[in-house]
Amino acid sequence: MTGTGESRLVRGEASSQRATFLELFFDLVFVFALTRVSQRLITELDADRPGRLFGLGQTILLLLGIWLVWSFTALTTSRLDPDRSPLQIVVVFSMLGALVMVIAMPEAFEDRGLLFAGAYVAIQIGRPLFLRLVNAAEAVISNRLIFWLGLSAMPWLLGAFVGPPWARAALWTLAIGLDYTGLVSGWPTPRLGRWRLPGRSLAGEHLAERYQQFLLITLGESILVFGTTFSGTRLDLDRSVAFLLSFLTTVLLWRAYFHRAGRLLAAAMTNARRPDALGLALSHTHLVMVAAIVLTSVGYELFIEHPRGEVPLVWLAAILGGPMLFLAGNGTFVYQLLGRVSWPRIGGLVAMGLLVPAAVHLPPLAVGATAAVVLAAVVGVDAILYRGRAPGPPTPPA
Repeated sequence: MTGTGESRLVRGEASSQRATFLELFFDLVFVFALTRVSQRLITELDADRPGRLFGLGQTILLLLGIWLVWSFTALTTSRLDPDRSPLQIVVVFSMLGALVMVIAMPEAFEDRGLLFAGAYVAIQIGRPLFLRLVNAAEAVISNRLIFWLGLSAMPWLLGAFVGPPWARAALWTLAIGLDYTGLVSGWPTPRLGRWRLPGRSLAGEHLAERYQQFLLITLGESILVFGTTFSGTRLDLDRSVAFLLSFLTTVLLWRAYFHRAGRLLAAAMTNARRPDALGLALSHTHLVMVAAIVLTSVGYELFIEHPRGEVPLVWLAAILGGPMLFLAGNGTFVYQLLGRVSWPRIGGLVAMGLLVPAAVHLPPLAVGATAAVVLAAVVGVDAILYRGRAPGPPTPPA
């Protein structure tokens, strides 16, 4: 680093690239978080009332906040050594704050707004402030983070005190926008300028593993959703088929991610000329895929509980929209790592889009089956195209 010398917390070349047990322990909170997000989405989609779309927007805001906490922590432990005591304190503190946020999530737009926003602000500002206090060299990045996260803290906390849900949503949208703007732009700060990660001080293999682990956690949460739903319903042929269809779809999502690009993620991050830029781009892509899997799992619950009958138009956002969003995110992911367009994913996306007008006339189970068939076709074409070919080196376009 420049200006104040190298931070003694920065990872050394010999530091382990594997995620620590504490980081895996930290991830357990986010299994709980994703379950809460799924529950909110199911409640909104399965309710026949005005304001349903506003409720969906609220849930997206909460998911964005949760993702920022996780991704900031993953970026921190990929730059600094998570085996050092100060970093372990940061991870445990972030874990506690995230747990408070998740507990507050169901009523975050009612009487627990301050609990949610206060925990978020405490994590995001407390992390760089603590690291600056234990090591002055961290001021290079910490001062910028404190400035930007302090700016976003104002609408976060102000939104917690306003009464109308629409006003809270507007202020929290502004806060999220500020947080993402700072992250994308390098937190440009008066008299300090932008910050750019120097050299190769980001552990690319570690960050790649953290993204893969979070995606697997999300797939695991979807199994929890359809398993719990099936165990709580009357056992009959339709629901048994719906259960098997949910399992198959989850396997197809896993296969689509890990078949080629997912296997090359660590190598891409390790060999990237700018691992910080690639890591940031991958954060956004993985957010899209995580949101898609959560949305798809909501579709599982809908067609397991209601396999027959008409499909409310809004249900298509989960049953078809979730897989479509995943194909869009996964196709972008393939391009980021391999530098080429995934035509099978584009074809699958177009096919699902063309099926939407017909899907409104099908029962929910048939719509879910249609999505699974398209995903199977995408995975099958991928397998045929690359049969017998060893994965080549990743070639990110940037």
